[in-house]
Amino acid sequence: MPDPLVNATLGIAASALQAQQARMRVIAENLANADSVSTTAGGDPYQRQIPVFAPQEVQPGATGVKMTGTRLDVTPFTIVHDPGNPAANANGDVKTPNVDSLTEALDMKEAQSAYEASLNVITAVRSMQMKTLTILTQQGG
Repeated sequence: MPDPLVNATLGIAASALQAQQARMRVIAENLANADSVSTTAGGDPYQRQIPVFAPQEVQPGATGVKMTGTRLDVTPFTIVHDPGNPAANANGDVKTPNVDSLTEALDMKEAQSAYEASLNVITAVRSMQMKTLTILTQQGG
């Protein structure tokens, strides 16, 4: 008979794995676009995305997490004077994305650590289940 506490623990950890995986995809997209500029003169470049998380019931009485989407980072774009760039405005200025590679690297490290912690929970629960089965089998259970 499945243990509701074990199922709840696994559900919470699995939801965290999925949320952190989605977060890492957003961070990767930010990094991939960190050096992009607009395709039109004077236009806006890529705008950094920030993951948005919300509670998610994984089973009655057990709340995990899910990434519900992203929101735009309202940090101003950086302006670089580059009159030869096709994205330059009439003054020769180009807007560059509001993506800071160091911030993204730190966010990625945090997401990876959270992912690993959730994976460790799942591994520990599975290990305890196997040990319990071994004990029960040895006792004739």
